[in-house]
Amino acid sequence: MTMAASLSSHRSIFLILWIVILCGHAHARFFSRDPLSDGVSANTWEGLLRLPSAITAESSCEQTYGFLPCTTTVIGNLFLIIVYGFLMFKAATFLSGGSELLLEILGPGIVGGLFLPILGALPDAMLILVSGLSGSKETAQSQVSVGMGLLAGSTVLLLTIIWGTCVIVGKCDIENSIAIDSRDTRGFNLTGSGVSTDIWTSYAARIMVISVLPFLIVQLPQILNSTSGRHLAVLIALIVSLCLLAAYCLYQIFQPWIQKRKLEYIKHKHVILGFLRHLKKRALGRLLKDNGEPDKEVIEKLFRTIDEDQDGSLTHSELKALVVGIQFEEIDLDHDDAVKRIMNDFDTSGNELVDEVEFVNGVSRWLQRAQRARVASGDAGPHTMKFLSDFHTETKREHDLLDVGDQSNEEAEGIENAKWTSIKAVLLLLLGTIIAAAFADPLVDVVDNFSEATSIPAFFISFIALPLATNSSEAVSAIIFASRDKRQTASLTFSELYGAVTMNNVLCLSVFLALVYARGLTWDFSSEVLVILVVCLVVGVFASFRTVFPLWTSILAILLYPFSLALVYVLDYVFGWS
Repeated sequence: MTMAASLSSHRSIFLILWIVILCGHAHARFFSRDPLSDGVSANTWEGLLRLPSAITAESSCEQTYGFLPCTTTVIGNLFLIIVYGFLMFKAATFLSGGSELLLEILGPGIVGGLFLPILGALPDAMLILVSGLSGSKETAQSQVSVGMGLLAGSTVLLLTIIWGTCVIVGKCDIENSIAIDSRDTRGFNLTGSGVSTDIWTSYAARIMVISVLPFLIVQLPQILNSTSGRHLAVLIALIVSLCLLAAYCLYQIFQPWIQKRKLEYIKHKHVILGFLRHLKKRALGRLLKDNGEPDKEVIEKLFRTIDEDQDGSLTHSELKALVVGIQFEEIDLDHDDAVKRIMNDFDTSGNELVDEVEFVNGVSRWLQRAQRARVASGDAGPHTMKFLSDFHTETKREHDLLDVGDQSNEEAEGIENAKWTSIKAVLLLLLGTIIAAAFADPLVDVVDNFSEATSIPAFFISFIALPLATNSSEAVSAIIFASRDKRQTASLTFSELYGAVTMNNVLCLSVFLALVYARGLTWDFSSEVLVILVVCLVVGVFASFRTVFPLWTSILAILLYPFSLALVYVLDYVFGWS
């Protein structure tokens, strides 16, 4: 965001705020005498020029904060929903921009794992909080359906329309269960075109599935047809939800470290593969006996050829001379790093030298480890070296699943004018938080008023409209990012979608449950909870056990959105669940 664009955006915000405040609250009343005649009717009162009854009927609305405009008309409320929704959209945009700047300065860890997920869910949490916080208990019970509509609508929107759109715009040709970066020659082939992700994205989907546990707990009394334990179930679900929130934040903090450790493990397997292949060439393929056991005599001869000074031990320089001729596939591995890995595995005495016994034992261990990857084959005897090809296939598959791109490109570079960037990040976060806090309550009131004016249940209005306001910036960002047609960006996009839903299921639900428990409200959202469970479990379980998503999966995901709306309507208004 450039300085000019930022100032222009801020001016538009303040202009809209000024117009909204000037709108005020207009009242109308009947004339008590001397009515105006239309000049046609003899009966003065029959010829009275009247405004439409919908406008002149006695009705009232309460101004939020005592000065923000309110209305009882459909068009007026629709206009206010658009205005307040736009302001919430800008709040979400400011919070997102400030979070990204903060991440550039401070890096992942506490910021990326704790603050960013919470800030991303802040607009939704604010709306849910004010939906049941103000007014009497009866008013809160009526308005809290707005919060539930937002909670369900955000989850369903992210996992259906946004998820499916990301598959469509990010599609590439699929070969061998992997989408080929930036190659899209098959058009809209339902099975041969799509996206693929890394294994970390599958982990994010599994975490999302686990996060629906509080919904199941709070629904237990309804499932068991019990009325006595509903308040207790809300409290237990709240505690579980808070525990899951803490666990998820901790996972986000330590996830980069876990990821790094697993990638190091794959690098180590590449070293084993390259080293054994190199020894195989020098030993003319005779590293194994006929019974499949390592041939120690051949390995001892190899040691003596590598030991240039014939002193009975291999030094760091002698191992490096051996490693220089090895081609490590798919990874840019430093030769010194490879020597260090070999030394750490072989040098059991810790004297920085590898003697003949240590070399033979080390090579034997690596051969046995590689043999565990052997694929059953009718014509491959135990003494053949075909298992190295199997080991290579296994290592490459694991590398593809774990790799998230060139890590060297992601190293933190010096931020130009870090002080100004820090100030800008803080200002954006403060501005986004203030706007979200200030206009969450008016938006909930307007949705409630619009519901009364149109007789449309507040749940459906908030289910459809509010997620468009609070998730628009996130949705547009995800779609643009996914359109780069790369596996790395697809992995990040879908991980962020699953992460956003997880925060809905733990943070936003925690706020909602705390409201219900503290104010003694009735939990009567069986159909809404069922919709959340169905969408989260269908998409989550599906994404937990696969990393490739052909184009046909996007169609199923998008169709889940109208299915969710229809399901709530049928359960509530046909079967009378609520």
